[in-house]
Amino acid sequence: MHPQELKTIMSSGLLSFPLTDFDTQENFNPKGYAARLEWLAPYGASALFAAGGTGEFFSLTGEEYARVIKTAVDTCRGKVPIIAGAGGPTRFAIQCAQEAERAGAHGILLLPHYLTEAGQEGLIAHVEQICRSVKFGVIVYNRNVCRLTPESLAILADRCPNLIGFKDGIGDIELMSSVYMKMGDRFAYLGGLPTAEVYAAAYKALGTPVYSSAVFNFIPKTAMDFYHAVAKDDMATQHRLLRDFFMPYLQIRNKGQGYAVSIVKAGAKLVGHDAGPVRAPLTDLKAAEMEELAALIKKLGPQ
Repeated sequence: MHPQELKTIMSSGLLSFPLTDFDTQENFNPKGYAARLEWLAPYGASALFAAGGTGEFFSLTGEEYARVIKTAVDTCRGKVPIIAGAGGPTRFAIQCAQEAERAGAHGILLLPHYLTEAGQEGLIAHVEQICRSVKFGVIVYNRNVCRLTPESLAILADRCPNLIGFKDGIGDIELMSSVYMKMGDRFAYLGGLPTAEVYAAAYKALGTPVYSSAVFNFIPKTAMDFYHAVAKDDMATQHRLLRDFFMPYLQIRNKGQGYAVSIVKAGAKLVGHDAGPVRAPLTDLKAAEMEELAALIKKLGPQ
């Protein structure tokens, strides 16, 4: 897929990050993963991010990463585009990007590098090297230790034609507005804060109507209903779902560090699409928290 085709896909619709299936020994479960993708694909997401943050990219080995991406591409071929997560140290991120390209993915979401802070000059070099290592499209994820300024993004846009997307995971409205004002339609923009539905209306007002939904993993119908409500400026539906589901959901999510991923795996288990446990250093929800989440899901009705 040409980078500009990926940019077009990124410019509308709902996107999501499928969970990565592990068995009881916490090994990758390709059959479970394929079944998950087959279940989710018909619901209408514009693209799926394989081995993204919700897919626990940070816990995968290089060999597992290759299997996850190949399984996703093979399962979803002709159904929904696959964008692969890639990240970590520059050379490892390059290996991931090149492996994803070989496997037939349509592009990568470039997750932050590991641990150490870096200045803008270093971040530019990091992103540029990864972009130059592949031909398909790259979406950069502004989050944690990777915080590119509008000026740095302009430099990268000039140097890297295949850098076509910008995902915000910081929530700094001034920065997001500055990026959009400077870069305009050079990028496709994606809201990427955890439980992005809570911020969807505000980001749409900033020129970023597209976001990635984690809850799509276990309540795909509700996730799509909420997205359509945002697209239509249906505030009544948005407020009802925020009040009845998303705000109480956040109260559970905020009870533990790393629960932004753990609660999604819990939700999948509760609706009959168990993806197995999260890997350390994440921890699974406690029994009482599972009961709270089950009650919330039940109120939504069939998915």
